[in-house]
Amino acid sequence: MKIYTKTGDDGTTGLFNGERTQKDNLRVETYGTIDELNTIIGIAITFETNAKLIEDLIIVQKTLFKAGTDFASPLNPPPKWEIKRIDELDFKWLESKIDEYTSELEPLKNFILPGGSKSAGFLHQARAVSRRAERQAVGLARTTDLGNHILIYINRLSDYLFTAARYANFTAGIADVINN
Repeated sequence: MKIYTKTGDDGTTGLFNGERTQKDNLRVETYGTIDELNTIIGIAITFETNAKLIEDLIIVQKTLFKAGTDFASPLNPPPKWEIKRIDELDFKWLESKIDEYTSELEPLKNFILPGGSKSAGFLHQARAVSRRAERQAVGLARTTDLGNHILIYINRLSDYLFTAARYANFTAGIADVINN
């Protein structure tokens, strides 16, 4: 299988329903941001030492791949093959992890700055990029049906990444950076 297809040389890309669209289309921008986010999480994993958190972050990465496919697959006209889409189980899993990590963390009393361990720093960056993906997805949802779950997932994801960054610092024995 060749890496290059030359089909995008004219500034277009193919969606999973067979349509072609401009590479700067908001849909493409959104799933491109999801890809960027997934990459940042991959970097965070390379610095993380907590095996459980690494396992959880890999699950997030796999789910982000599904989210990218979801964004690249308009509901109408439907794709020619079955697409796995973000569903309620995906954002419920994030909620369970937020609750699990939070149960071990000191309650927040101040705003915190991105930083601490290298892993936490990249998870904070991932949180910021997930917020950008959410803003793009909200804009896209104004003009196209995205289904019932992907916006909820993307919203919950930034909360998860914030909590995961705090948890990475906690398990590394490094204090969060407090904004006094």
